[in-house]
Amino acid sequence: MQYSQFYAAPMYLNPAFAGASEMTRIGVNYRNQWPGLGQTLNSYSAYIDHYLFNLNSGVGLIVNGTQESMANLSTMEVGAVYSYRLQLGFRSFLRFGGQASFVSRDANFSNMVFGSQIDANGNIGDFSGENLGADAKHRFLDYNFGMLFNNENLWLGISAHHITQPNISFIEDGTSQLPMKLSAHGGVKFDLSNGMTRNFYNNTMGARELVLAFNYKHQDPFNQLDLGAQVNLQPIVFGLWYRGMPTFNNALPNNESLIGVFGISLASGLDIGYSYDYTLSKLGHANTGGAHEISMRFSFLAGDSNQKGRKVSSMPCFKY
Repeated sequence: MQYSQFYAAPMYLNPAFAGASEMTRIGVNYRNQWPGLGQTLNSYSAYIDHYLFNLNSGVGLIVNGTQESMANLSTMEVGAVYSYRLQLGFRSFLRFGGQASFVSRDANFSNMVFGSQIDANGNIGDFSGENLGADAKHRFLDYNFGMLFNNENLWLGISAHHITQPNISFIEDGTSQLPMKLSAHGGVKFDLSNGMTRNFYNNTMGARELVLAFNYKHQDPFNQLDLGAQVNLQPIVFGLWYRGMPTFNNALPNNESLIGVFGISLASGLDIGYSYDYTLSKLGHANTGGAHEISMRFSFLAGDSNQKGRKVSSMPCFKY
């Protein structure tokens, strides 16, 4: 699963984001992928994280899930996240984060048709010869790690998911390793408010900002790059993303989608975002119907009231 609004699913992007806002956040994400194909592919995520000032640490809990209708394939993940913040200089910070998750995969193969069932005349037989029951279940543990640097105006992070490359095979005694997913992400923020007072908590005090960012992902054998920009005009946020991978020397084009993002970021701490993916690949937009995505997040300061003024190290990155 992946999200176009990946900064609205921060701990899913990088466990080092746990507590990075130095507040308490509760958020949910939902994505409906390619509804025009006649089958559903839905992803959802819910999370909560909190920053512990006295321990320079962030803690969080995340729940991720996907549902795919053709094979009735569903995945559910519940993970605990921890991060630690080091101060490198004045308003410069380095965070280390880790996540341990329990993952459950369930599938129903009774409606699947395998190549071994189809004869030379195109007729479909009853038995495929595949060693799969009608209902299959698999459980495993998964581990992720990440690092994140930031100062007032820029951030750069790296993360590694599925570090142990767990076996995800439904077949007893079978082996199908989940490849490690590597990500590098970052960006820079430009102040457009002519020096007005800035407050990174929901961009209040009339600040106007332009943010440029990227997210590169590799999961063998695939590579993907997201490039985008967002403009924050309190309380409105809008942006444009490109997802694909530049190609050279007559290589096959790797253009996936063009993504528009619109959000409302209120001073109360509530952020709501919507994005739409316009398909650029050979799947064709008319066939896929694109992708719809919604995010909601509520941020507030819980715990020691003496820390209410401490927002200097809040992340300057995208809201969505």
